[in-house]
Order: sequence, then C-alpha cells, then structure tokens
Amino acid sequence: MKSAVEKLNPTEAKITIDIAYADLKPFVQKTYKELAEQIQIPGFRKGKVPSKLIDQRVGFDFVVENALNEGLNDFYQQALAEHELTPLSQPQVEVLSKPEGDDREADSQVEISVAIRPEIELPDYKGLKIEVDAREASAEDEQKALDELRGRFGTLKTVDRPAAEGDHVTLDLQALVDGEEVDAANDLSYEVGSGTMLEGIDEAVTGLSAGEDATFETTLAGGEHSGAEATVKVKVTAVKERELPEVDDEFAQLASEFDTVDELKEDLKKQAAESVAVEQGIEARDKVLEKLVELIEVPVPENVIEEQVTQHFDSPQAQASAEPGHDTEEHRAEVRENAATAFRNEIILDAVAEAEEVGVEQSELIDYIVNMSQQYGMDPNQFAQMLDGSGQAGMMVGEVRRRKALAKVLEYATVTDSNGKAVDLSKFVGSADDDAADQGAEADSAPAVSEETAADEAATDEAAETK
Repeated sequence: MKSAVEKLNPTEAKITIDIAYADLKPFVQKTYKELAEQIQIPGFRKGKVPSKLIDQRVGFDFVVENALNEGLNDFYQQALAEHELTPLSQPQVEVLSKPEGDDREADSQVEISVAIRPEIELPDYKGLKIEVDAREASAEDEQKALDELRGRFGTLKTVDRPAAEGDHVTLDLQALVDGEEVDAANDLSYEVGSGTMLEGIDEAVTGLSAGEDATFETTLAGGEHSGAEATVKVKVTAVKERELPEVDDEFAQLASEFDTVDELKEDLKKQAAESVAVEQGIEARDKVLEKLVELIEVPVPENVIEEQVTQHFDSPQAQASAEPGHDTEEHRAEVRENAATAFRNEIILDAVAEAEEVGVEQSELIDYIVNMSQQYGMDPNQFAQMLDGSGQAGMMVGEVRRRKALAKVLEYATVTDSNGKAVDLSKFVGSADDDAADQGAEADSAPAVSEETAADEAATDEAAETK
C-alpha cells in the first residue's frame, strides 16, 4: 500500500491510497467465505459454494466493494500514521479504480477527504504578564457567609401578615388554558422571590396574607401544554418567615466543629480570603488563555464547526428538549462562535500539554469525573459508565490534560492586581481540580470539539465507507 497527502488547507487534507491487489486479496477471500456461508445453492454444502457461482449470484463488483469496505479502515489508519495526521471528522471516500471486468486482479486507488487537526507553532508562553482585579475579603463578605450559615439552620415560623420577599408560602394552584383546567396542585411550598416556579407568581403572591388569592397570566414551561398561555389562580394558605438562630457559642457548636463563635468567625474570615484568591485565580486563568489565543493563529475547520451547530439544533435529542424560540439566527451565531472558541482553546492547550509532557493520573481522572457527575446530579459510577458506554472516556482524559496544561502556563505567568501588587496563586495552581466545576459550566456554553466530532477516538475507529 502506498499513500500520498495533499493538504488543501491547514484543516483539510486529501489522501490518495494505492492498494495493490495482493493487499486487497485477503479481504476478497474473506468476503467470498462469508457469502459462501450465506448463499444456498442445491448440490453444494453450506460454506462450500465456489466463488464463480457467488459472482453469478451477487456480482464480482459487489464482492470487491465489500472487500474494500472491509479493508479500507486498515489502509486509512496506516496512511494517517504514516503522514502523522489526526482526523477531526468522518472521512469522505471516493473509489477511483478497482478490480473489475477482465482485470480481476487490478490494483485499487481511493481518494479520502477529511478534516484534520491543524499544526500550530507555540510562542514563548513562559512569563506572560497578567493583571487581575484587586480584591480583598471585606467585613460584608464575612457577614454574608455567616448569614448564609444561619439560614441553613433557621426554622420556619408561621406569621400573620402579608407575604414578602424571602418568606415561605404554602400555595394552592390552578392553571387554565382557554377556560379549561390543565393542571392543579395543593399545599405547594414556595420561597417568594426565588423565581423557581411560574413566571409572574412572585408579583401575584407578594402582599397576600393567608386565605387570600390572586389571578395572573403566564406562559406554561413544562408538560404537554408547554408554551401555552394560561390563567393561573393562586391561593395563599400560610405565610412563614425564616427565624435565624442567635450567633453565640451554642450556634457555633451546632453549625461547625468549633466551640466558640469567635473561632467560627475567624474560620469564616479565612474562607472569605480563600474565596477571593480563587476568584483571582479563575480570572487569571481565563486571561492567560485569552492571551495565548491572541498570540497564536489557529485555523478553524468550518465544516466541523457547522456539524456541531447542526447537531446542537437539529438532532432529535436537541429538538425534543428545545424551548420555544431556541433556534434563532442569533443563537446559532452564538453557538458557532462558542464552538470555534472551544476548538482554538483545545488545539492550543493540546500543544502546550505536548510541549510540557503533561500526563493524566487515574486519580485525577476519577476526581474530575466525580466533580462533573455532581454538576449533572448523577451518581459518579453511573456517570462513568455513561461516558464509557458513549465512547467519551477519552474525551474526559483530554479535558483533564488540557486543564493541567493551562495550569502550567498560569504557573509560569507573572500575575499582579490592578493596584500593582503581586498575586500569589500557588495554592490555586497547585490544585488541579479546584476549577473542575467551573470548567464543567463552561462546557455547557462552549461545546468541546472532541465531544461533537469524536476527533481523536470515533473518527479513527470506524471504517470509512465507499461511495
């Protein structure tokens, strides 16, 4: 087998493969053997049908096409390895010549077009200068943390007054579409102002006391009437306010491992300072990546990006879960830009990981999967099985490796705040999993190319089909 590559552009290649008949012959023989097991001809035992009779039944062209399909993936993989190409999409194959007619042992030639990972040249990324906003933990931050902790240990107390923001109310609801009831529920608990129920309900229940009701118009967001305009009748049956515990030593012992409230406050102060450091670390990490992208020109394969946009909007799963007004030109443009940005980030960070010889330990992958499973509200074991079953385990390894590569660049960077003060991010950089949840959130808005195109796994595992 011989192959040659013509790079049509930095992200697209045409591979021409010349296949000697001697290389194709084992696949031809395998095809005859399989067909002999399937075809039944009187006078011949199963599996013993001669090749000439098989040709009469199905045609020699069919045998050759099947043999090419069987062997083409092997030839394709050899060509990719020989020319050090990484595919980003499923290959498009055209057979230029093959054995046929009187020349049954002719050589074959196929032409394969495929999107490929572009090659880039990394600049000197060590010592990048990054400025982040000056931040300091304030007394307000400490008080907010204390109030949140008190809220977790608060109790609900029934009050005889109109409902206000932050109160918990017990509700009876009835939804009507065109005057007909489509849904109803009693004794629902709702926090006023949380925005977790129907649009318009906060305005309707604010100011109502127990026993009072109101009616408002809204758009239903779930069920078989999703998107329908509805009239909702709501009745408040109870108003409760959260009663917070006193801040004393007894509360400190209840809510923490500390014996005194002074120890608890000191710990909350420390946590507030650590939170500021994490915020600065995330900002610095994002700015380091932005600077890398500015320094490096990364060609983007438009056909791969377009495939992702199409899958995002047009796949059966996407259409089944899409909300009204989901598919707009503005949203498509946003998804397209996010996909292109994610592609550039991946190419750059993969190159950094290669340069820094970054590897991924099994423990790091497990920690990442645990963090990601929490983002989706799934059991870690079930989440891992889902990834393995969908062939995305390799994608997870790539994500962890890129995150470690970015942390390496950040480690080399010089970071100061807007006041000119040096920022120590050693603790932030030292923990490879500190921003796993944040990375997972970014994945929702900027889909990874590896996930949508199976660039490194699926595209190279599946056989190319002939036209």
